[in-house]
Amino acid sequence: MTVVGILAFVVALLVSVMLHEAGHFFTARRYGMKATQFFVGFGPTLWSRREGETEYGIKAIPAGGFVKIVGMTPLEEIEPGDEDRAFYKQPARRKTVVLAAGSTVHFIICIVLVLLTTAFYGTPKETAPILAAISNCVANDPLASCGAPDARLAPAVTAGLKASDEVLAVDGRTVSSSAALIDAVKAKPGQAVTLTIRRAGREQAVRVVPAAVTRPGATQAVGAIGVSVQQHFVTERSGPVGTVQNTASTIGMLVTGTIDTFSKKLGTITEVYGPNRDPAGFVGVVGVSRVSGEIAAAKMPPGDKIASFVLIVAGLNLFVGIFNLLPLLPLDGGHIAVVWFEKARDRIRRARGYVGEIQRVDYNKLMPVTMAVVVLFAGFTVWLLGADIVNPIRISQ
Repeated sequence: MTVVGILAFVVALLVSVMLHEAGHFFTARRYGMKATQFFVGFGPTLWSRREGETEYGIKAIPAGGFVKIVGMTPLEEIEPGDEDRAFYKQPARRKTVVLAAGSTVHFIICIVLVLLTTAFYGTPKETAPILAAISNCVANDPLASCGAPDARLAPAVTAGLKASDEVLAVDGRTVSSSAALIDAVKAKPGQAVTLTIRRAGREQAVRVVPAAVTRPGATQAVGAIGVSVQQHFVTERSGPVGTVQNTASTIGMLVTGTIDTFSKKLGTITEVYGPNRDPAGFVGVVGVSRVSGEIAAAKMPPGDKIASFVLIVAGLNLFVGIFNLLPLLPLDGGHIAVVWFEKARDRIRRARGYVGEIQRVDYNKLMPVTMAVVVLFAGFTVWLLGADIVNPIRISQ
């Protein structure tokens, strides 16, 4: 089943790439531009067929795709008769639509996938967490062994807690998430708390005294009982209005998560090879495909597997759509930035009396910066690839 999940992700990724390129292709054709090639993959051509002025085909390396639009930059040689159809000669608004079409398709895919999942499956909602495992001891360093000088018997062991216990409340207050349980325990170092748990279908109260531990880098002690907590989700279904609202809420969370990855997780890139790799941080294509495979092999209902997989694909499309709009060459966002820089500069010049043709940006001067970005992205990709192989992120089971 793991292989099935990985293959399903690869297929979904290729379909997303094909639709991305289709966005460029059809908008360019709509505005009368000439597209001579539409290929999925890179490298040697495995199959191709020409229809009209466009060659369609599949190449050997399934790592992307491309559409060849005539005259993407003034540096390109254009065949006689195609001058007016060249991309760079089109109005700024049309060029922007064509360039942004790929990311727009990714956003549409994300919305459609989340909407369908919400409508037919429901909305996952976190509820009372489950104890995934019980440690024999606790120490200031959560990664320390029981042989550490400050290690002591885990309060969870003393209290008789067991893996698979569902924690319903802490001191009579309902616990609705794993984070709420962790925070409640941390807030009571050395103070007794009463956990209301469900075990084998029966509820019972368990008294436990969290040990006071001082985590590395911290100055204040927090409570710890020696357990690992597993998130527990239930599915809620609703009517048409609720479905739309839940879809908007889910997409909002995906957008927030994507923005946080760009703005708050950059520092974690140096930790992807270490024991403290952030599971919510950066992950490469290999890592995402591995997670997809683990979901396919996990012990959960088929509906949960499908919904989880679809949401992963939706989140990936959203991430790629936003990433592709960054104002950096050779990304589409970089080309859009050049288009509007040319437009703004031309308006300023004409306001000063200039009456000639619009002066284009010299892409030769931008080439060193473009190559630097390519090298940076390539290095980033290889760095994540290695981490995904030797120190992969794994889901809880």
